Amino acid sequence: MRWLVACLLFVVSTAVLADTFRFTAIPDEDQSRLEERFDKVAAYLENALGVEVEYVPVKSYGAAVSAFRNDQVQLAWFGGLTGVQARRLVPGSRAIAQGKEDAEFRTYFIANRDSEIDVQGDDLPKNVQGKAFTFGAKTSTSGRLMPEYFIREQFGAPPKSLFSRVGFSGDHSRTIALVESGAYDLGAVNFKVWDAAVADGRVDIDKVDVIWKTPTYPDYQWTLRGDADERYGAGFTGKVRKALLDMTDPALLASFPRSGFIPADNDDYAPIEDVGEELGLLR
Repeated sequence: MRWLVACLLFVVSTAVLADTFRFTAIPDEDQSRLEERFDKVAAYLENALGVEVEYVPVKSYGAAVSAFRNDQVQLAWFGGLTGVQARRLVPGSRAIAQGKEDAEFRTYFIANRDSEIDVQGDDLPKNVQGKAFTFGAKTSTSGRLMPEYFIREQFGAPPKSLFSRVGFSGDHSRTIALVESGAYDLGAVNFKVWDAAVADGRVDIDKVDVIWKTPTYPDYQWTLRGDADERYGAGFTGKVRKALLDMTDPALLASFPRSGFIPADNDDYAPIEDVGEELGLLR
């Protein structure tokens, strides 16, 4: 009997160790670029954690939250709002790390030069009114939630009352392209995506200007399901956090893009939850 119990325990423990650890990331840029980069992150995590790791691409912000809720992934690189949504849907899940830049994140409002919108100042230029404006994804923190909050705070009115047309591009790279082409006069974009696009020569800065930089707010974070230790072994949550905090390879960090990671906690995102409630995006 003892031999049988020992064999069963071995089989169970082996099954746990063999369980693939999966993660995803909100598709805030071109999907092909993300897959190439995050596959390298998966290889790094696999080596650091000692389990098989797989990156699971998704096609939308909502799909990332759904994959986390349905246990198709156990870890996710979320924006501020999607992280709050996911943790509400999966009790016990935890924000464990954020980019060094995420504690004080920003949105850039960019404009096509032909739209003749004023350059940046302390506030969003008043002559944005009546122009065509695009957000990013509907549940993007930097591409929709916080830009709309600041617009309402400054003008005392919703975007649809201020602009001639309001769109949702789906991701930050698309926002830049739409504004550069003149399809929209202006848009709201993640400042890290903008800076990376400029550095890589993927945006024509002769056609597009940054007209305003928002105040800072907390944004992206890694969120882990609360059953990780039970599923992958005692202390696994700590191992995942350590692996993320120890990630220093510039080629890997460019996947986000961030200069490194620091610890995070659910309470760090209370301001995002408050704004999401205020704008009716967390019902």
